[in-house]
Amino acid sequence: MRSHLLTGTTTERYRTPVTDQAERVAARTATASPPHAATVAAAATVADAVDLDTPLPDTAAALDELDRLCPPAAVSPGHPRHLAHLAAPALLPAGPDGPSPWDDRSAGVAHLERRLVDWAAGRLGLGPAADGLFAADSAQADLQALLLAREAAGPGTHRLRVLVPAADHARARAAARLLGLGPDAVVTVPTDRGGRLQTVALARELERCAREGLVPLAVMATAGTAGSGSVDPLAHLADLCAHHGVRLHVRVAYGCGLLASRTRRHLLDGIERADSVTVDFPTSYARPASPAALLVRDGAALRPAAAEYPGPWRAPHEPGPRHADSPVRTAGAPAVVSLWLALRTLGPDALGDRFDACCDLAARGFDLVAADPRFAVTVEPQLCTLVFRHIPAAIRTPADIDRANLYARKALCASGAAAVAGTVVGDRQYLRLTPLNPGTTTADLAAVLDLIAHHAEQYLGDRLVRAS
Repeated sequence: MRSHLLTGTTTERYRTPVTDQAERVAARTATASPPHAATVAAAATVADAVDLDTPLPDTAAALDELDRLCPPAAVSPGHPRHLAHLAAPALLPAGPDGPSPWDDRSAGVAHLERRLVDWAAGRLGLGPAADGLFAADSAQADLQALLLAREAAGPGTHRLRVLVPAADHARARAAARLLGLGPDAVVTVPTDRGGRLQTVALARELERCAREGLVPLAVMATAGTAGSGSVDPLAHLADLCAHHGVRLHVRVAYGCGLLASRTRRHLLDGIERADSVTVDFPTSYARPASPAALLVRDGAALRPAAAEYPGPWRAPHEPGPRHADSPVRTAGAPAVVSLWLALRTLGPDALGDRFDACCDLAARGFDLVAADPRFAVTVEPQLCTLVFRHIPAAIRTPADIDRANLYARKALCASGAAAVAGTVVGDRQYLRLTPLNPGTTTADLAAVLDLIAHHAEQYLGDRLVRAS
């Protein structure tokens, strides 16, 4: 798996497929000719026959498959008589976001989207009526989910409430403001020390809404929070939402790796009962350009927001990209193709095993930190995130400890030796370590811990010298 990661020793593996794609762009542009109707029709059959659970032998085979799935445009955007839609010829020199061999609005890309949606919905167990679309990122997908919930609630917004864990409060408030909800629309539900939404607290808030005549629009849960990597108790939340008649939306953040995990898939138990799910692919699948997907259990709820694109190459009844009229920023062909290539070259099992290996490494990191008197750790990680902080041997004020950890994080990064993130737990400054590189070892984690302790103690020692 390490040979598939972009590092100092794998640059040639990066250069080869990128060069191949550039050659395909040039060839398609130079030799554009109307594809045979049977070729376009066959693309749908080819897409339906693809088994996304079984990868192809190499990247070249995956790119050849994409050529079959996405026949070249009959008239390319560079043709002087291409007048069909908003696609100007690419300017040269082209950068990383330059022209793609696969047209953003082609029937082939539409087939890729549909197959990927079906695959993800199947992995989540959302049922045969499920549907979805791709958004530019998870924030856009969450916004679309809240829009669907608001539309289902009917007229009037002043009594609508969105119940969210504290970590998602700012994000939910921004979405509520965009949807025209009132300033009190977002209700923060307490979480436990590990960052998981407390079901007792949620039940209390839902009962309060009922007493006060408020209308819970949705409960927003998370599988793999950015701050702590925690997974909310989805089955219990689904029970509560069903009892109170409230929509459940789950954001599968970097816990997206659980879709393909062979050892931790049970952490998503209950997600099949969610009304909508945001699946955030980039981090877990190591594809920075990959999109997020919004999936809904009842596909009929999504269709008014997912109008077909009336491209020049299809009749009204033929399939096309289903995002043209979506009010959120949607994903383009390069993002969809990036995810497709990850599944076709590596396969879900390899991606899931990579994610599980990173989770196992975080568990070993927890053992290191828990046994080290220089540090205090919050909870055992469910996924790949380890939250901890340095505790000096000498008695110090909480504010001094906060500043020492802040200094250690910044000094570590400035040194170029390593990098860790920061987070806040109960108003105190903590450090966050997320090993998502399979090349990281337990020895690497131990070395980083030593460096953090060194920088923190150096800061505290310098303060003591200055004070004396």
